[in-house]
Amino acid sequence: MIPPPPYVPGHGLLAGKSVLITAAAGGGIGFAAARRCLEEGCRALMIADIHARRLGEAVAALQQDFPAVPVHGQLGNVAVEAEVQALVAAAETQLGGVDVLINNAGLGGSRRVVDMSDEEWQRVIDVTLTGTFRMTRAMLKHMQPRGRGAIVNNASVLGWRAQKEQAHYAAAKAGVMALTRCSALEAAEFGVRINAVSPSIVFHEHLRKTAPESLLNELAAREAFGRGAEGWEIANVMVFLASDYASYLVGEVLSASSQQP
Repeated sequence: MIPPPPYVPGHGLLAGKSVLITAAAGGGIGFAAARRCLEEGCRALMIADIHARRLGEAVAALQQDFPAVPVHGQLGNVAVEAEVQALVAAAETQLGGVDVLINNAGLGGSRRVVDMSDEEWQRVIDVTLTGTFRMTRAMLKHMQPRGRGAIVNNASVLGWRAQKEQAHYAAAKAGVMALTRCSALEAAEFGVRINAVSPSIVFHEHLRKTAPESLLNELAAREAFGRGAEGWEIANVMVFLASDYASYLVGEVLSASSQQP
């Protein structure tokens, strides 16, 4: 196994920009992205989640480490349209307009197709795919009139790659990829960029609770480095896509994996 590289310091890639991130409480990609955005100089940040206690702890931790930057928290479920509208409205007001939206909310699980209920299928699709659609739709209504903005979606290599017991999640993430490409063409007419990152396996607390350790180790061993990605390594790609360095990228899905799709 090749160990992770040293943590990369910030370079001001998001200086002067405000950022909204969904599903950013806890220790996963969303929280890593929140910290990375602060390190990259964003002027204000809002993180959203459905877990009140975790959200409060995440906001407090970020605000303690970055006292000079306003960090806001907002409860919000991307599977509920009214809460999506409330989240976007709060972000627009408290951040003075949203420059960057990172659609990180997603839901997985393991179930063979023959055993999967309609409810299990629909729940994953509703949060992972339709939730990304709801947030994108709501945010574009603000970004497009301003003629600027960037949206970064969190897809997955399972949108390309087959894996047993992941039909619902893979279908949702393939949908996120297609949504990214199609919505990006529409948004580009107004100066708004939409792209996505497609991670492979990223170890974090929630994943370890929902998948057997043996399976996680097996998946990590298939990667070229013999390990899963660190959350901050995926966050780096998100920040790049949100930054002006990606100014000519439209509808791209960047694979953040050391294994070929």
